[in-house]
Amino acid sequence: MRPQRLLPLIVATALFIENMDSTAISTSLPQIAAELGVEAVALKLAITTYLLALAVFIPVSGWVADRFGARNTFVCAIAVFLLGSLGCAASQGLGQLVAGRFVQGMGGAMMVPVGRLVLLRSIDKAGLVKALSWLTVPAMLGPMLGPVLGGAITTYAHWRFIFLINLPMGLLGMWLAWRHIPRLQQAVKPLDVRGFALSAGGLGLVMFGLSAVGRGLMPGTTVAACVVVGAGVLLAYVRHARVHPHPLLDLSLLRIPTFRAAVLGGSLFRVGIGATPFLLPLMLQLGFGLNPLQSGLVTFTSTAGALVMKFAAPAILHRVGFRPVLVWNGLVAALAMCLFGLFRADTPYWLMVGVLLTSGLLRSLQFTSINAIAYADIDQARMSQASSLAAMAQQVALALGVTLGGYALSLAGTLTGRPGDDPVNFTFAFLGVGLVSALSVLEMRRLPRDAGAEMAGHAEAGREVAEPKVEARPQA
Repeated sequence: MRPQRLLPLIVATALFIENMDSTAISTSLPQIAAELGVEAVALKLAITTYLLALAVFIPVSGWVADRFGARNTFVCAIAVFLLGSLGCAASQGLGQLVAGRFVQGMGGAMMVPVGRLVLLRSIDKAGLVKALSWLTVPAMLGPMLGPVLGGAITTYAHWRFIFLINLPMGLLGMWLAWRHIPRLQQAVKPLDVRGFALSAGGLGLVMFGLSAVGRGLMPGTTVAACVVVGAGVLLAYVRHARVHPHPLLDLSLLRIPTFRAAVLGGSLFRVGIGATPFLLPLMLQLGFGLNPLQSGLVTFTSTAGALVMKFAAPAILHRVGFRPVLVWNGLVAALAMCLFGLFRADTPYWLMVGVLLTSGLLRSLQFTSINAIAYADIDQARMSQASSLAAMAQQVALALGVTLGGYALSLAGTLTGRPGDDPVNFTFAFLGVGLVSALSVLEMRRLPRDAGAEMAGHAEAGREVAEPKVEARPQA
């Protein structure tokens, strides 16, 4: 098999277990909460902790891959993820579950970004969109099977087995990676230790503080202190990055229009996407009274639509171009998320499935476009930095989505005076996160008309797209 197909399929094994694990646990939140003796909404801490670990360790993934080799890093990352899965399966309380999820996040932080870096350095830009499709098609089976498999396991067995189903696919991925992924080891500059401490500390404080908002987990003054101090530490990192000769996160990449749109606009869009897998199973099970399997059979249709779109996305981008897709498709996809809040217990299943299927199609096209346009104007020398920054922003946005979704749900209950599982509260929650995602269009509209033309092969851009001029970052 050609590397253009073989390498994406190997990397897809990592995406498969990560996505299946995340969607399966979302389906089982009410049952996990009942056994651990906590509110279902409080389990957002287990989700945001995982995403936080991703955000904290992703920035060093490129440096580690360059220093120790992509193959070694990828194989070890899968092993760490599987170790965290075993810890989650054995957890007896919320604290232990959160700790296991953090270990999973450490592995995932190296696993998927390093796999993506292998593709970016092994495949030319003209074939990158197709390679990303080969990567995401098998990986989409994870989130498609996750809700159904997680629901079936929780209904007929025990939720702990959700974390054990990662083992066979993870071990297969380790074996294939060791045989076929090149080392791709490169000379590296010294690790920006101070930058890592500032970025990790700032993100950790901000995300931990936001996750505790509205749940009574900490006093309000402590929550505010975490957010304020964390924001100050992040500002300190920005100042540090401007003068450091090789910062951990090269923020000067944001001067490139296509990369800036993918990171900033893409992050806003992902806020709604991050909240949906958290809110939707809660609404179906707590609000509508469905069991985990019934809930999974409804929610998996969104991923089925996303899978279908992966085959059509390259042709759509070739015909239409990146900018129109990112603007108009992004707006419609965000509005489709708002429709989830109009579901009620008596809504026909065929109507819910139709809306979720359509939403999955739109969401998949948007993600394919965002993930590809991010690297349209990045040269090979800065590909590792760009991959780390984009992946970190993605995970922060998803974590913010879960946090915002949980807070919006709690706030709606307070304002309406209804019980927390009342469908009306979910209406306001989905409306809030959907409107945040719609704001991404403001950034996408700033893209030039021929943005990413070389990558899309768009007819309007028969000429070669020039590299954007980026001011040199000051040297220390």
